[in-house]
Amino acid sequence: MEGLDLRHALSDATQAKLERALYQHQVLFFRQQPLTPIEHARFAHGFGELHVHPIYPKVDEVPQILVLDTELNDLRDNALWHTDLTFLPTPAKGSALLARQVPAYGGDTLWASGTAAWEALSEPLKRAIDGLTATHDFSKSFPLARFGNTPEALASWEATRRKHPPVTHPVVRTHPVTGRKALFVSEGFTLAINELEPHESDAILRLLYQHSTQPQFCVRWQWQADDLALWDNQVTQHYAVDDYRPQRRVMHRATILGGVPV
Repeated sequence: MEGLDLRHALSDATQAKLERALYQHQVLFFRQQPLTPIEHARFAHGFGELHVHPIYPKVDEVPQILVLDTELNDLRDNALWHTDLTFLPTPAKGSALLARQVPAYGGDTLWASGTAAWEALSEPLKRAIDGLTATHDFSKSFPLARFGNTPEALASWEATRRKHPPVTHPVVRTHPVTGRKALFVSEGFTLAINELEPHESDAILRLLYQHSTQPQFCVRWQWQADDLALWDNQVTQHYAVDDYRPQRRVMHRATILGGVPV
């Protein structure tokens, strides 16, 4: 979107317009938004309460802003299709990602629409999966082998594991505002479909992963410094392309909490 300076508080009318646009288009992009962490958090907080991530580093003075920095983080968990925080009973409503430092080439992000993917399924398959549930687990994207390799990291990982046991969400969720259905499984955190035998679950999930990330359901964004992307995490998944090493990439993210998926 053009013509907005997100460093300043939005009017109620502008906030409402942005929310309508977000639910219609599912991901919005804003160029030239050099927000401070405080301004970034204030903008995101306009859409709901903010999450403090249990694993990633945060901005010291604004812990609601997590830091994705290739010199600090192992970011391979972002280089796969995922939906943020589905390991929570109340996953993210949305996310606001701000580009602080971008490589000269590479480092794009893709988003895929779960509603478009759902609507493109055949009617027999829709009937077969609607009403099923799936288990989501934080350790699938944050395995102990990669995120517990120092005493401090191990203690943090174990505390997060205790606080966030596996949770169950519907395979197909309904958007709380638009009422549209969307696929709600992703490689990042989904372990299994609970009502199926393991081999059946594996086959159906593999089919849904491949189907839902086809190019016709996706948008790809080439970042510039100070770009901000805002997306509806309830009905999308995304993929951060890891094709720019050894260049550095630094992103700040504010994550907006949502409700229980139904």
